[in-house]
Amino acid sequence: MDLLSISAVNWARGQFALTAGYHWIFVPLTIGLALIMAIMESIYVKTGDEKWKQTTRFWQKIFGINFAIGIATGIILEFQFGTNWSNYSWFVGDIFGAPLAIEGIIAFFLEATFVTIMFFGWNRVSKKAHLLSTWLVFTGATLSAFWILVANAWMQYPIGMEFNPDTVRNEMVDFWAVTLSPVAYNKFLHAVFSCWAVGASFVAGVSGWYLLKKRHAEFAIQSIKIASLVGLVGFVMLAVTGDGSAYQVAQKQPMKLAAMEGLYEGKEGAGLVAFGVLNPAKKEYNDDVNPYIAKVEIPKLLSLLGYRNLNAFVPGVKDIIEGGYTLPDGTTALSFEERKVRGEKAIQALANYQMAMKDGREADAAEHEAILRENYAHFGYGYLETGADLIPHVPITFYSFHLMVIIGMFFILFFLVVLYYLYKKRMSNTRWLQYVALWSIPLSFLASQLGWIVAEVGRQPWTIQDIMPVEVSASAVSAGNIITSFILFTLVFTGLLIAEATIMVKQIKKGPESLPPADHTGQ
Repeated sequence: MDLLSISAVNWARGQFALTAGYHWIFVPLTIGLALIMAIMESIYVKTGDEKWKQTTRFWQKIFGINFAIGIATGIILEFQFGTNWSNYSWFVGDIFGAPLAIEGIIAFFLEATFVTIMFFGWNRVSKKAHLLSTWLVFTGATLSAFWILVANAWMQYPIGMEFNPDTVRNEMVDFWAVTLSPVAYNKFLHAVFSCWAVGASFVAGVSGWYLLKKRHAEFAIQSIKIASLVGLVGFVMLAVTGDGSAYQVAQKQPMKLAAMEGLYEGKEGAGLVAFGVLNPAKKEYNDDVNPYIAKVEIPKLLSLLGYRNLNAFVPGVKDIIEGGYTLPDGTTALSFEERKVRGEKAIQALANYQMAMKDGREADAAEHEAILRENYAHFGYGYLETGADLIPHVPITFYSFHLMVIIGMFFILFFLVVLYYLYKKRMSNTRWLQYVALWSIPLSFLASQLGWIVAEVGRQPWTIQDIMPVEVSASAVSAGNIITSFILFTLVFTGLLIAEATIMVKQIKKGPESLPPADHTGQ
């Protein structure tokens, strides 16, 4: 395929996915390591054992390498809203920009300020002051994630806003509705626990490598103890918050849930697919081809998880497009065609309103505005052509979701086994488990990336659910220009990742340094 034959919108999507994917390699490790460091330093302050200080400072160096590169990718990610997605930025900038601004002004500066004390204040401030700085670095990193996820959640579930037909912009009318959206806090908790999980698996894997090499065994055991506890809590809470997130998806984004489960025909008492192989012959949502070659299903569990009712009706792809089923609030679901008509009516009403205002016909403008507001919930459907446009890429969404769940279950079992061997004081001599720890590091990063793939691919074709399709969000930039920057970013990000991995490997091979007793002031 000729690269220029791919639309500018798809190149912009690819470039954003590239940047977000690279950025999310660094973010979870930053937050996860920050928590583990803070716990280790708390033990040091409580016990006065210099070995815990040594352990803390080693992981602090690894944190610092990752932290610096993560900032660079995050800044580039936000710039793309202005370069490649200017229509989106104009349409919702008053809302989307607010949490991003708070993240930069409060959370990032909190993190950046105290990270200096954390790195350079060991012999300049008291133990407790230094410990506070470490915990505040963790807090700042977590708050940064919170505000970013508030912005992302609003795209998935737009709330607390009102459309202004004079400026053609959505404006925030309820800050707390946006901030405390059920989608936002479920997404935040799920993402943060995934960061704990990634950080813990990384520390456990590196510690396993030291045990395999029979180097720094005491340091490795100390590290793997904390990592295993954090990892077990993280992965268990991922299951809990994943349930909450799935419930919100069922309520707010039923098409995403249908794609996650490969569900084309809705049913009451729908089962949850534990394992399945999709049928590539399934080309149309309304054909008679079985969507599965094979599957293992847990009876009625999808209805329970999605609607808290074992016998609830779960709509499939076909139902969502054709409508006619009963919604949880008792109303009847509209078909795509019905929503498209209402969306087109809203778009036309906006154009009529603007023309009436320009001509000074205020009474006509008020009438058109009433039609616009009555149909605004369907605004985005007016830009779509067919019902099939509503369907995200089912195989990517389905396999990403199920592989993510399988990896999560593996890690719960893994950390339970590690804790058992630690309890039995056999971790140092169990080489097979040390190898599993080492080679499991990529799995945690993969699971974290898969979670974002499910969230973002699963909500296509929407930039803002039901309000703005991706195609309408993009800037008027040529595909050639985006390809150039795409290639440049690929080279730069890959170079940064290689540089980070190289520096980390060198630091890990060097190992923790022996430290002299601290000379803290104020003690």
